[in-house]
Amino acid sequence: MKRLAALVLSVTLIVLGGTYADAKTNIQSEITGMLNGKDATIIIRNVKTEKEFIYNRKRSERRYTPESTYKVPHALIGLTTGAVKDEYEVKRWDGTVREFPDWNRDHTLASGMRYSVIWYYQSMARDIGEKRMKENLERMDYGNEDISGGIDSFWLDSSLKISAREQADFFEGLVEETLPYDKQQMRTVKRIMINEEQDDYTIHGKTGTRLSDYGLGWYTGYVESAKGNWVFAVNLDGSGTEAKNLTVEVLEMLHIIPEE
Repeated sequence: MKRLAALVLSVTLIVLGGTYADAKTNIQSEITGMLNGKDATIIIRNVKTEKEFIYNRKRSERRYTPESTYKVPHALIGLTTGAVKDEYEVKRWDGTVREFPDWNRDHTLASGMRYSVIWYYQSMARDIGEKRMKENLERMDYGNEDISGGIDSFWLDSSLKISAREQADFFEGLVEETLPYDKQQMRTVKRIMINEEQDDYTIHGKTGTRLSDYGLGWYTGYVESAKGNWVFAVNLDGSGTEAKNLTVEVLEMLHIIPEE
């Protein structure tokens, strides 16, 4: 029932301090201006109250390939299946020089998340195997659950697709630890997602970019603070870096995090 109540709200602002922000129309207009003609969607949800801010509800329901945001559920599956024993497990670089210098060295599950190292997670996917990967996508109800694009590439501009709303639902389950997984393993995944740690808030997030054309960018995750927790899922016609920058600006506009 909580999900249904949230779904019927086309544009809802998060309750802050017990009142609705009066400037919701201005915020929507500001976001449109910031996008410079690009299409995008934004979902920011208060985990406790289920109140949401939504920009472009129609796009929020549309499924896209998750790209490197899939590293979050992927890490959880890797830990659950024993494909990796912990966040420190090292995979050796194979010597192939790839386009990003940070990829050209040994990595752990944690550093592979931090530097978005595709080869590490591709290797882990092969260790997990098709059967266990499919079972776990069904178990966590992740998008269309389609891995037909190949065990080490189905999430990269391929068969697996998920909407921003579904991403927000997945992260809410992770934050509240209600996904059908071991709590300690969920806490490990949340820890290796930390992007920014300040005195009064922490952002746990993962970007994703369609590298074939830089025409799809994601930023997904959640904000943790003394005031509460907010999950977010943002995608746009651009890069993951653009999606992350947009997310941070909107979080500041909504006074979830302080302006820099």
